[in-house]
Amino acid sequence: MLNYSNVIENDKSYPGLQMREIKPVMKLIIRGKKRQFLSAVGKSLNLLLPNEANTSSRSDQLTALWLSPDEWMIFSNEILKSDDNNYNVEKLLNKNICKTNLGAVTDVTDQFVLINLKGDKIFDLFETGSPFNFNDFKSKKGLVTQTILTKIDIIVHNQDINDVNLFVRRSFSDHLFSWMNDSASRL
Repeated sequence: MLNYSNVIENDKSYPGLQMREIKPVMKLIIRGKKRQFLSAVGKSLNLLLPNEANTSSRSDQLTALWLSPDEWMIFSNEILKSDDNNYNVEKLLNKNICKTNLGAVTDVTDQFVLINLKGDKIFDLFETGSPFNFNDFKSKKGLVTQTILTKIDIIVHNQDINDVNLFVRRSFSDHLFSWMNDSASRL
């Protein structure tokens, strides 16, 4: 992260839709199955991991997204210093999870780009390039889905009504943002 390059140079705004990259934000993937794993994460982070499919949980500092029965993405709610990629959360989880053989912690901060979308045309944009039916999803705060948008794997987190976080792998982010920019201009 020390040589962090932005995917989105400028925030983009269209009628009913604003798009911007949120950076730098710590992102970790954690994996584990045991009850002790869930307890250790909860005690370490003061955050209960969501245990229902496609949901999220949030504390003052962190948000956890359910990705599979034994996998979660945890990301910071605040922008971090861009000159340092050492995270206390990661160190704490490594100490309490990895060293005790309860699970695994992987730093994916540089692997995933976080794009925040706001406005009432978010799901109109998604529906032009995704097979996922967003009808129920868009009205429920905190839901998470993994889907495809213009043939690119994404993770969508519905933070609030008309406020969505989209996670995409860095190698596909430039193409995805270019497509979103073009499609948004036609809504």
